[in-house]
Amino acid sequence: MEIQLKRTGNMKFEAVGANDNTATVDGPVKSGGTEEGLRPMETMLVALASCSAMDIVHILNKQRQELDDLQITAKGVRADAIPAVFTDIALHYEASGNVDPEKLKRAAQLSVENYCSVAAMLKDSVKVTYTTSVKTG
Repeated sequence: MEIQLKRTGNMKFEAVGANDNTATVDGPVKSGGTEEGLRPMETMLVALASCSAMDIVHILNKQRQELDDLQITAKGVRADAIPAVFTDIALHYEASGNVDPEKLKRAAQLSVENYCSVAAMLKDSVKVTYTTSVKTG
């Protein structure tokens, strides 16, 4: 696996991955950025949430759950030090559709504890917790 990162502004970069898919990363104005992209630590939250989301969809599909939508909120707490690494990340999974709440909870557990590669990489240094809810109506 490989990506290319190209500077496109003072603190702005374009990441190019497989199949020429792109993502923009930028810094805050106070650091010379333009805030036109995700910050690097936000991309860590995106990586964790998206990795887990794919697991959740796969697991629920195998369980024949009728998942209409899935939204994940990832909140990271950073150390008050340099480097300001994440110490805790809380994930909240909100599913909509005809989904059994217990099956969603179990899918989240399996993802965070067993399947998600990003969660596995973080497990020795970051406390990752999760909650789940099913939106009705």
